[in-house]
Amino acid sequence: MSKKPFVTKEQIEKIVESFPTPFHIYDEKGIRENARALKEAFSWNKGFKEYFAVKATPNPYLIDILREVGCGCDCSSLTELMLSEAMGVCGEDIMFSSNETPAVEYEYANKLGAIINLDDITHIEFLENIVGKLPETMSCRYNPGGVFKISNSIMDNPGDAKYGMTTEQLFDAYRIMKEKGVKNFGIHSFLASNTVTNDYYPALARQLFELAVELKEKTGAHITFINLSGGVGVPYKPDQSGNDIYAIGEGVRKAYEEVLVPAEMGDVAIYTELGRFMMAPYGHLITTVIHEKHTHKEYIGCDACAVNLMRPAMYGAYHHITVLGKEEEPCDHIYDVVGSLCENNDKFAIDRNLPKIDKGDILVIHDTGAHGFAMGYNYNGKLKSAELLLKENGDVQLIRRAETPKDYFATFDGLDFYEKLKFEN
Repeated sequence: MSKKPFVTKEQIEKIVESFPTPFHIYDEKGIRENARALKEAFSWNKGFKEYFAVKATPNPYLIDILREVGCGCDCSSLTELMLSEAMGVCGEDIMFSSNETPAVEYEYANKLGAIINLDDITHIEFLENIVGKLPETMSCRYNPGGVFKISNSIMDNPGDAKYGMTTEQLFDAYRIMKEKGVKNFGIHSFLASNTVTNDYYPALARQLFELAVELKEKTGAHITFINLSGGVGVPYKPDQSGNDIYAIGEGVRKAYEEVLVPAEMGDVAIYTELGRFMMAPYGHLITTVIHEKHTHKEYIGCDACAVNLMRPAMYGAYHHITVLGKEEEPCDHIYDVVGSLCENNDKFAIDRNLPKIDKGDILVIHDTGAHGFAMGYNYNGKLKSAELLLKENGDVQLIRRAETPKDYFATFDGLDFYEKLKFEN
């Protein structure tokens, strides 16, 4: 198996005439087709809605593409709420799922009419003290603890996660909120990250559907939606098979009809909060090889670094690399592909088999469309790159300019270093 870029060497060579590397580029056609497929896979549920996880790729140009097929916004911070509002997203098109939440963020979410998803039972009183009367629609995040298994395979360890309420707390929270005037309830849970199996969502859904029936019976709460959150992943490695969103949708439908429909809960809406699945495969980090180093290992030095893509340094995550123009050449060289940060973990690949790489070669680092640019930072004074959109008609649009030294120095209040040092943009 192989992973092919959505851009060619000829396209990139033309693009870099106007936009120097490194930069992130996104595939509009792929994003649209994938979003339509998700919507179709869950079309059996009248209330279905995808709340795109803004944290994954917080760019309004990209989010607008998803909005055109009916997606809302899943926000977890003040600025994500502000970004959504600036795009005209408000009310129940926003799901606000946060943790250790400052008062100002709850206040802002409430002002926008967002659905507030509480992470802890103590936040009921905290929110009430901020906004007065609780909203009529509320949600709670559930964490059953222990490990989450599918058959005999351990998918993740919710018991170690800081998120969500215990089973006992969840039931108490529904009773308390119902007494305080909440009329419509949702359930939210995220039990495994980046699963590459069609079984995760159906297994999670069945567990949450059974919980919803029990909550209705024991608390009298009116469950209006169940949010399966994220966790549907993408195949980062070329030997992995991707998820089949239609099979996943069908698996959730089967659980829905077996659990909720007999309990007279066939009007419950299904929500998702996918970020990685919606965007990751449709983004590339494009970087130019600027150095070779031959010491105890063979190193390839790029003009990109962990500032542009933090996942390999932070998680040891695998991102496939294509050397443009050398796709058919044998991968008979072993390299560490590295950036320029003063950190030894600034490596996009370790002991990776690749074709012979020369200075000036352009590398495509795959699957950076989610949690790529978004996780960037400014260590070593490095500046964040531009973001580009490859449009369906083949045109390229700048959707976020690269940072400049002026941006970096702008927050030194009262000290205009930029003018003193006379940098040029």
